Amino acid sequence: MTLEKTPPTPPVPPSGADGAAVAPDPPEGAARPGTGPTAASLARARRRRSVARFWAAYRTHRTGLFGLVGLASVALLALLAPLLVGGDVASVTDAPGKALEKPSGAFPLGTDQFGRSLLGLLIWGSRVSLTVGLLAAALSVAIGTLVGIVAGHYGGWFATVVMRITDWFLVMPALVLAIVLATVMSRSIWTVILAIGVTSWPTTARLVRAQTIAVESRPYIERARALGGGHRHIMTRHVLPNVMPLVLAQTTLGISSAILTEATLAFLGLGDPIVISWGGMLQDAREAGAVSSGHWWYLAPPGLAIAFVALAFTLCGRAVEAVLNPKLGVSR
Repeated sequence: MTLEKTPPTPPVPPSGADGAAVAPDPPEGAARPGTGPTAASLARARRRRSVARFWAAYRTHRTGLFGLVGLASVALLALLAPLLVGGDVASVTDAPGKALEKPSGAFPLGTDQFGRSLLGLLIWGSRVSLTVGLLAAALSVAIGTLVGIVAGHYGGWFATVVMRITDWFLVMPALVLAIVLATVMSRSIWTVILAIGVTSWPTTARLVRAQTIAVESRPYIERARALGGGHRHIMTRHVLPNVMPLVLAQTTLGISSAILTEATLAFLGLGDPIVISWGGMLQDAREAGAVSSGHWWYLAPPGLAIAFVALAFTLCGRAVEAVLNPKLGVSR
């Protein structure tokens, strides 16, 4: 007699309280469905690691740290200026001291020709000088980056025309062009920012164009074109991220130049007369005859503040450039 084998009964999947089937648990060590890292989380993790590597390399530059601490101190004073000196520091009618007093306990930096505290004016003026420097440098770098990427990407006669215009701006003295713009336009802080921004972009444009040409010669750009990537896709998704380190370094270096240019325009009387800035303080000292009468405390504070902030931005810019491009061999 032959015995027939009974096929094994398949396992019944577990069911929930309502009778619906419940998926079995994954093997130990396997990722549960829907709980793995997403593309956004991976991108954030890469950015955090990049920032950590940048800071680890940056803090090895002692001069860069000195510049960063100095800038942080000036920025903190600028933010706390309304609390430290009050908004009436520029008032001429309610000046707390006498005209052109020497430094003393009541006025550590002395007073101006109206009896206002120079220390208060110096702290309040940092707000305008830093704002003008940051915004003007941002405008300049934005224009230069746009021109450089477009000229480097398209090439041909278009790039030739654009670069000849850039060369014209480059050979013309930027200060002279800024003076012309500040003269024909209304006297305000926004005029100064516009005058500095539209006259100091050619250097950034040439650097970004050279970097764009180098990036577009790489194989992955050809693959992007073969897969149907358009001009906008290539410029924004492939070229721009690769030129951003150069743009960042150029921005930090351009802020110091923008602050010096703003001080020069204000010293020449082309700034807003109702706005307190370090350059405007030098202009007031010149009009008060501080140079000929020997009132050194009127000239020294704003001049030293301009030099200190410009030096701090330059040191930070050199450190950033050395971190992003170690082949430069910038000393620490």
